[in-house]
Amino acid sequence: MTKHVLDAKGMNCPMPILHAKKKLKDVPTGEILEIEATDPGSVADFEAFCRQTGNELVEHTMDGDVYLFKIKHVG
Repeated sequence: MTKHVLDAKGMNCPMPILHAKKKLKDVPTGEILEIEATDPGSVADFEAFCRQTGNELVEHTMDGDVYLFKIKHVG
């Protein structure tokens, strides 16, 4: 399985979501997109994004001031 990573650090809303939406098109169904973001609003944004699109927010953690998201592409 290929590792799919999106570096959205330094981007403000709505850019992390827009870039993730575009990147997910290249992620095969069932695989994970890992996203790194620094915008505090990205937490609520990615939760809403997954609810609206049906993709699964598998994990959300923090590493210092970087928010880490793992989204499973459901197709």
